[in-house]
Amino acid sequence: MPFTRISLLAGKPPAHLAAIADSLNRAMVEGFEVPETDQFVAIHQHQPGELIFDRHYGGGPRSDDFVLFHITTGRVRSQDVQQDFYRQLVARLAINPGLRPEDVMIVIVNSTFDNFSFASGIAASTIPAGQPRQSG
Repeated sequence: MPFTRISLLAGKPPAHLAAIADSLNRAMVEGFEVPETDQFVAIHQHQPGELIFDRHYGGGPRSDDFVLFHITTGRVRSQDVQQDFYRQLVARLAINPGLRPEDVMIVIVNSTFDNFSFASGIAASTIPAGQPRQSG
């Protein structure tokens, strides 16, 4: 049950935002070991001056179409799985909504189930075996 915050500059139409979320979901299902229905995303659109990024650090040049994916996950994936996921997500975003790979930044933060409560104020780590809980 990864949770993703997507940050980008404001002004994109709803179809563009939906394409970003859909591309993320497909890449997670196909390349990040996430079940089909595990989709938890918050999209943050920032006004000019509220999303500050180096246009050349680690790649680029980045444009105003820069999108940051900050993914918090409940378990660690191997480096190979992460690399495959990065490639799949960037490839999907290039197709729809047409983002340039240089404009995509992905940050994965690993956590534990002690740090998640999926509902009712119950720590995910205390959910008994056999009860529905995804693998994060």
